[in-house]
Amino acid sequence: MFWLLLLMSYLIGSVPTALIIGKLVFGVDIRDHGSKNPGATNTLRVLGKKSAIFVLLIDLGKGALAASLPIFFNLDTEPLYFGLAAVIGHCFPIFAGFRGGKAIATTAGALLIANIPLLVIAYITFFLVIFLTKYVFLGSISVGLTILLYAFLSPHLEFELIFLLFTFFLIFLHRSNIRNFILGIEPKINDKNLANDRIPPKNIKL
Repeated sequence: MFWLLLLMSYLIGSVPTALIIGKLVFGVDIRDHGSKNPGATNTLRVLGKKSAIFVLLIDLGKGALAASLPIFFNLDTEPLYFGLAAVIGHCFPIFAGFRGGKAIATTAGALLIANIPLLVIAYITFFLVIFLTKYVFLGSISVGLTILLYAFLSPHLEFELIFLLFTFFLIFLHRSNIRNFILGIEPKINDKNLANDRIPPKNIKL
């Protein structure tokens, strides 16, 4: 049952929300526009606020649903394992050629079920770092660093190795942003030129 639910979690995470919205509503592959990342942030940049909110909620829901599976099936194991499986599915989706997002929304959904205090601490840090630096990728990486520090300091959470690997995973996912930052071409969240990436809807409005 454990492995079956783990596979289900990966498949749940593999649903490419931003890609589906981009193709159905706007007639584009969002991975060809903006930052080329099929996540909520690039959805906001390319497809607009309403689409971004929809993508954000579904991607959050993927992590939360996956983390809830052991609860639904009365399996005595840590929900975080299944939430992280969904995160891997979101980042490397089998339904989208393994070209997925960068983990942040789905991770939040998983933590919503698995560990609410950790969710609050990690995502307060996320928004604070973005507010101070204006770089979303730094906020994203800070999520990994925050939960890793939390694991080391908390006597009740023994996931240091998993969270260390997760932090390296986030750095790997954001390697293009890091390269652009070093080259001085990574856009800040308040960069007015980002508006040039906006695409109008094909037929219906979201």
